[in-house]
Amino acid sequence: MINIKLYGLYFGHALLLIEAVGVFSTRIIRRCMKLSPSVSIERTETGLEFIKVVSHLCHAEIFLQGGQITKFIPKNAQPLLWVSENETYQEGMSIRGGIPVCWPWFGAHVAADWPAHGFARTSLWQADEVHETEDEIVISLQLPMKLVNLIHWPYESSLKIDFILTDKLQVRLTTMNLGRDPFSFTQALHSYFPTSSIEKTYVDGLQGSQYMEFGAGPFSQNEQVHFVRETDRVYTQAASTQTIHTPEGKISVSRENSTSCVLWNPWIEKSKRLSNFADDEYHNMICLEAANVLDDFVILAPQQSHTLITTISWQTDNN
Repeated sequence: MINIKLYGLYFGHALLLIEAVGVFSTRIIRRCMKLSPSVSIERTETGLEFIKVVSHLCHAEIFLQGGQITKFIPKNAQPLLWVSENETYQEGMSIRGGIPVCWPWFGAHVAADWPAHGFARTSLWQADEVHETEDEIVISLQLPMKLVNLIHWPYESSLKIDFILTDKLQVRLTTMNLGRDPFSFTQALHSYFPTSSIEKTYVDGLQGSQYMEFGAGPFSQNEQVHFVRETDRVYTQAASTQTIHTPEGKISVSRENSTSCVLWNPWIEKSKRLSNFADDEYHNMICLEAANVLDDFVILAPQQSHTLITTISWQTDNN
């Protein structure tokens, strides 16, 4: 069991220590991370640490567990991310909502006892850097690879996530191969978006792509996607930008270094089986995920890097 604790602020610097029980000894996870005026470090009632942003640009919350952003509210706008009202914020469990990081594999692993969607979304990340200007706030985290189980991931590599906060949210997930041999991986930024009614929500921009669903396919996507049942589609050859039309407005979701994405809503029966998810919450959420999956998986040569990028915003007449 690993806990992260804030041991106080000292001349504007946060002293973060990682306290490990078992084979790991107490060590510093980030000796001095300078906090900008709009950024603080808070803790849930269950003890999970998160970075809180309150600025003239937006409000945001980013958890060190999972390297996961759970809140992003642009100035004078509604929230762009959804989190279940049943979320309990427990140590070692992925948070149901926001943008979980699925890495270095997406979905179930061939080894049945390995964690679904990889280990990054439940691991404790390292707070690395905060940079704030008048126009943006950049928050960077890294996954401490020395704490990763070598059985799950034996490769020399680094994993960094950057959150660029303006009136838009951009997330950049960068994998670098630090070893001498190539390796491959799949990944997704499992973004949850809000809607007041899934039945009145549809997705535009997937026309012309192919998708797999429930092990079948590929099928051609020729029209906008509406929701009348459980939807769990993995798209390939997808355009770089989609638009989610909700009763509250249009959400633009774009990707870079990715030709695949995932569209998901659990609907009625699946919702009853999900953890930290109310039976009727399928009405109020939709996932549209930037990904590198299926034939869009990444092969990374030694000393090379790959950055998966997603940018989301409320769409207006000006963008």
